[in-house]
Amino acid sequence: MSELGRAHPPPIIAVEGLKKSYPFGGGSIEVLRGVNLTVERGEMLGVVGVSGAGKSTLLHILGALDRPTAGTVRYDGNDLFELSEVERAAFRNTRIGFVFQFHHLLAEFSILENTMMPSLMARQPVAAARAAAEELLVAVGLKDRLRHKPGELAGGEQQRVAVARALINRPDVVLADEPTGNVDRATGEAVHGLLRRLSVERSQTFVVVTHNEALAAQLDRVVRIEDGVIVEQAGVTHS
Repeated sequence: MSELGRAHPPPIIAVEGLKKSYPFGGGSIEVLRGVNLTVERGEMLGVVGVSGAGKSTLLHILGALDRPTAGTVRYDGNDLFELSEVERAAFRNTRIGFVFQFHHLLAEFSILENTMMPSLMARQPVAAARAAAEELLVAVGLKDRLRHKPGELAGGEQQRVAVARALINRPDVVLADEPTGNVDRATGEAVHGLLRRLSVERSQTFVVVTHNEALAAQLDRVVRIEDGVIVEQAGVTHS
């Protein structure tokens, strides 16, 4: 088949006409007002904007943590919100990884056990889950901390655990919501570098919500949200 006749693969994520409103008083508040967006496989996309612009709402809908009021979200051409609740939960656990500003690690478990959790929830064998978790924790620089509890780690180390946990099921996409918003500048720069390295080494797709201009400068492309719509898209040239 010629190049002209060969079908172009769909983007890993395609968002069309996405709207989200919440009841408020006798009316509603529109948070997203018609977002159109594509994310290519292996891309590292940044989403920036002032507080309240709709960044986190968009990320939560991409991650099937919330439903849109209108519009579609497609992964590889398949409508996420045509899935049943059970199917969507399984999709969320196996094909999407999450990194949040606050790490949400379980204090009573070791970092190895925390990292294993998504695999165990996906009914992976314990030995396989442990081996994958160990490999990831070594990759993020925590080889000597596997048996430590989260409370014994610094904030940046806890965020590295959160990154490893997000990758444990080899997700199609990792969604990161202000991943450096709760750490100091030096630690934030280290986390930025880690995400970039993992993107390159694993061809991992990332969608990163951030107000951090240093992080945004390391990404492949940045979109800006204002008042619930995307007003700017720009590629980033890396030096």
